[in-house]
Amino acid sequence: MAITIKGLHHNAYRCRDSEQTRQFYEEFLGLPLAHALRLEESKSGRLVHVLHTFYQMADGSFLAFFEAPDEPFEFKNQADYDLHIALEVDRDELEPLMQRGKAAGIDTRGISDHAFIDSIYFRDPNGYVIELTAKRPGHDSALSSAKARLMLDQWQSSK
Repeated sequence: MAITIKGLHHNAYRCRDSEQTRQFYEEFLGLPLAHALRLEESKSGRLVHVLHTFYQMADGSFLAFFEAPDEPFEFKNQADYDLHIALEVDRDELEPLMQRGKAAGIDTRGISDHAFIDSIYFRDPNGYVIELTAKRPGHDSALSSAKARLMLDQWQSSK
């Protein structure tokens, strides 16, 4: 039976501190805190002490975070391409956001030219890399599943 994935509802990540996370996502990036759940018991019956927060994007999807202060979690230093969250913005927003990040003392990099998109990067209070990306003219015509498959096949045969 085939299923239809309608889109992303939310991606969820652990956070160190819900208020610091809110300040970054709501105050710096402008994503409104849209919902919060306090969890006291997991679906397996385990007692927990967790706050689950949701930040809404313009398309109706969410970035979500779990703060679980009583449960150890290792926040690893990731290389910039290991784990990142890429969010789309308009091109004219990249430069002002980059300057705003630097002025706020946030780890900020960019603008990176990826041929079909331009991107800037921040580290959030949890160490996650947030990429803000803007489509370039011709973005959609630059995408090609046939070319992507060929590149993947070549990659597989050369490693």
